[in-house]
Amino acid sequence: MTPGDAIRFESVTKRYGRIAALDRTSFDVRRGEMFGLIGPDGAGKTTAIRTACGLIKPDEGRVSVLGHDPVREHRAITKAVGYLSQRFSLYGDLTIDENIAFFAEIHGMRRYQDARDRLLDMTQLTPFRGRRADRLSGGMKQKLALACTLVHEPEVLLLDEPTTGVDPVSRREFWKLLSEFLSSGLTIVMATPYLDEAERCARVALLHEGRVLALDPPDALQAALAERLIEVTTAAARPPLDLLAGVAGVEDVQAFGDRAHVRLAGVSQAEGIARVTAALDGAGIPILGARPIAASLEDVFIDLVERAS
Repeated sequence: MTPGDAIRFESVTKRYGRIAALDRTSFDVRRGEMFGLIGPDGAGKTTAIRTACGLIKPDEGRVSVLGHDPVREHRAITKAVGYLSQRFSLYGDLTIDENIAFFAEIHGMRRYQDARDRLLDMTQLTPFRGRRADRLSGGMKQKLALACTLVHEPEVLLLDEPTTGVDPVSRREFWKLLSEFLSSGLTIVMATPYLDEAERCARVALLHEGRVLALDPPDALQAALAERLIEVTTAAARPPLDLLAGVAGVEDVQAFGDRAHVRLAGVSQAEGIARVTAALDGAGIPILGARPIAASLEDVFIDLVERAS
C-alpha cells in the first residue's frame, strides 16, 4: 500500500456458495479522491463496500483500509470510516438533533455539537432540527443520514447506492454536498448503478460479476472508444438493429430510445456512416440522421462486458 492509498484490494475473492460476489478483485482508492464502484445489481459493489468496512471477511486476497486490516483491526478503522448503507436506519421517533446525537455517542464523541451544527448548516437542515425523522421528506432523510454518518468526522466515507430511489432534485443536492466534503479532504467511495453519477468521480472501477473490467478516469475510458461510434436515427418505429448489425464493419448495435448506437471495427466513422446509409437505403428505410458521437460510459460498459463474455 502506497502512502497515497486510502483503500487497497488485492486479488480479493468472496463466495456465497458457488457464486463469486468478488472474483480476484483488485483496485486502489487514493486519499482525497472520489472513487466510483460502478455496475448493475449483482456486480459485487455492495460486497466490496461491506468488505472495506470489515463487515465481511474475504475468502482470499488482502484488503487494507488506511493501512489496517478491516476485519482483524476493526477498532482501528471504526472512527476513521463512515458507512452509509442502502438501508441506513434513522430513528423515526427521534428529532434530527437527537438522531445525530445518538450516532455521535455511538462513536464515543462527547463534544460533537460544533460538528453537528456545521453539518446541519451544510445540509440546510438547521430550520428543521426539532422535527422528527419520520416526518421528513425522502431527500431530507438522505441528508440527515449523511450527517449522522459524518458527525464523527471520518477520513473515509463509504456510500452504498445512496441516491437509489431519491428524486432528481435531491440527487443533485446530495452530489453538491459530496463535492463540498470532498474539497475538505474527505475520501469518498461510492457504489452506484448510475453511469451519469460515475462521470463525477475522479476514477471508477467498472464491475461485472465480481470482476473489475476497467479501472481509470471516466474520460480515459471513454477515449478508448473514440472514433468508433456513430448514432443512427431512422423513420422506422424502432431502430432496425438486425439490419444494422449485418453491415460490414459494424461490431455491435444497441438501441437508445429511437436511436441506435453503432460500434465500428476496422472502418472509420465516415466509412461506417456511408455503409450504414447504403444498407438502409437498400432496405427502403428512410434515414433521418447519422453522425459520429463520443462514447458514453454506458457504451464503454457494454463494450467491456461483451469483450469479457
